Amino acid sequence: MSMIKIWTYDWVPEGPRGFVRDLRLRWACEEAGLPYSMCSVPFEGRETNHLAQQPFGQIPFLSDGELALFESGACLLHLARKSSHLMPNDPAEEAETVQWVVAALNSIEMVTVPWWFLEVSGATENGLTGWLANRLDTMERVLKEREWLVADRFTAADLLMADVLRVAKVRAFGDRPATERYLTRVTGRPAFRKAHDDQLAYFAQAD
Repeated sequence: MSMIKIWTYDWVPEGPRGFVRDLRLRWACEEAGLPYSMCSVPFEGRETNHLAQQPFGQIPFLSDGELALFESGACLLHLARKSSHLMPNDPAEEAETVQWVVAALNSIEMVTVPWWFLEVSGATENGLTGWLANRLDTMERVLKEREWLVADRFTAADLLMADVLRVAKVRAFGDRPATERYLTRVTGRPAFRKAHDDQLAYFAQAD
């Protein structure tokens, strides 16, 4: 088996630590028991210093033997298909897992990330709050009816959805107990805690 290489920045400021998206790939490898190593590109000059690997100048990206991929969702799906721990073998459940991975990226993260950027810049009345609250209400209804998104167990869909929802400060938008229980359950997994702590340590060593 080839060694998976996950690429991230060599350093980031303290604020984003614990949320940089290489965490998703670390977490997936930890859940599935896939051997991997971390590699880095310089934070300084990041807009242009790795365009051959990531045409938008972002991270993460990964290499797996001769295969090179960018975009965290695409990389996650590649890793998930290596292990039934993350991707069900049943074709219908696999399709549903992919569906919820795409939903996390397109229906939730497309709202949470711009909201977060505006919120941290001080624009508390940023016009996105109502939209985000509506999406969180939808997830609350879904999560009231199920413990996991697909197949009655943890999958890559839960990994990505929980990571996307972490940014949204669910409590700040009212009482959503099902969503909060879901986040506590998913982020309490040992693989998440290890991936999270390892990312913090990785960036801290470059301070």
